Amino acid sequence: MTSFIQVRSHNDLLHPVREWLEKIEIHNSKLAHFLCKAIPAQCPFEQDITLFGRKLFHIPPMCKLNPLYEEVVGLRFKALCYLADKCGEDVTSYC
Repeated sequence: MTSFIQVRSHNDLLHPVREWLEKIEIHNSKLAHFLCKAIPAQCPFEQDITLFGRKLFHIPPMCKLNPLYEEVVGLRFKALCYLADKCGEDVTSYC
């Protein structure tokens, strides 16, 4: 039993969710707009902490710690492509 626990990693547990996110297809402009608004273009947590003009420390992008980060960003990209290619909309406001 211990060898099974050692072989099975955290990523294996999320594999079904990863597949589900990757298989989502965008066929609705309302859904595409929602995804583009809900998923940020850049990680909102990365920042420099300064005091009196001196950089004290840097908070790294926490999004990279999200195990589903790549899939969520990919879903946002699909939504942007749908709006630009299928709907002919200008998506620069989402960039």
